[in-house]
Amino acid sequence: MMFIPSRSKRIGIPKYRHPEWLPKPQRVRYEEQLTEDNKEFLQEVIQDKYGLPHADLGMNLSPLKLDPIEPITKWKPGLKRTGLIAKKIGVYPLWLKDGTKVYSTLLQVVDNEVVKYIPPEEFYPVIGKKPIQIKRRLGCLVVGAGNINPQLVTKEYSGIFKDSGVMPKLVLRRFIISPEAALQPGTPLFATHFKPGEVVDIRGKTIDRGFQGVMKRWGFKGMPATHGVTKTHRRPGNIGSGGQKARVMPGTKMPGHMGNRWRILKGVEILRINTKYNVLWVKGHNIPGETNNYCYIYDTILPLKKSKTAPYFPTYLPNMDKELFPEELYADKVHAFMDPSLEIKKKS
Repeated sequence: MMFIPSRSKRIGIPKYRHPEWLPKPQRVRYEEQLTEDNKEFLQEVIQDKYGLPHADLGMNLSPLKLDPIEPITKWKPGLKRTGLIAKKIGVYPLWLKDGTKVYSTLLQVVDNEVVKYIPPEEFYPVIGKKPIQIKRRLGCLVVGAGNINPQLVTKEYSGIFKDSGVMPKLVLRRFIISPEAALQPGTPLFATHFKPGEVVDIRGKTIDRGFQGVMKRWGFKGMPATHGVTKTHRRPGNIGSGGQKARVMPGTKMPGHMGNRWRILKGVEILRINTKYNVLWVKGHNIPGETNNYCYIYDTILPLKKSKTAPYFPTYLPNMDKELFPEELYADKVHAFMDPSLEIKKKS
């Protein structure tokens, strides 16, 4: 069973060891003495099993049927749909129509596909050793991102994707959804799952900076660097353990490990979407994580910033519209690069 992080409570220190519930992805590699003909034959086998990349969608389509599990229902407030797994690829400036310059982070949705759906009757999330008692039963959708060569993974890990018909994925993530938003395994997910102007929550792991002192970890000012100060320039000073308590109180800011923590940035606005490369431009340059790290994008849980119009529910499917989207989609307040920034009109 996969771990479900809490979105409201503080999350503990992440573990570096491999989780017990997940099979070991990478197998031991050794020299197989394959000829060029053998390598070409293996590539043909992979293409026959998983299919060729689709020209318009840019990913391999699952050979399974992509019909929804339930008949497509109309969206209404309160329904939860799935999110996306995106890779942070950089920071880029954008300009609004009033001339304001804002910074945005580029998040690329890489080969997102549904791996498995767990109905509410079978989904019992467990945190620690006890299952959670949920009054309103919700389902679970397992989404994978980033294709891996099937020759490089173990047989146990590859078995996770056997029923979905998709290639083994580098990242797996569970999304808690309403039963009305269930999707068939093998359904591809695109950046157009969201619309420009919508507000989302982004969850990622901060940069791992190792063991740091109090000045870098907590922003302490430090001791004076003048005459009389001896070897205490960057030390925390008194930690208040004297007197009757005679102990250090829990929560005291002290040196320790910095970074490598799950953090959620709420209320982030989507400014621009590229439909060709599945890239999202989100407002701000403080998205958790460093470049090439994966993060998770949800519909926001902030009540005042939730979308009042119907999103693509349960997700955007290419066969919904007869006409495909243009390559670039902008929010209403964002200035498009192809539009003129200055117009000069002649007097009549």
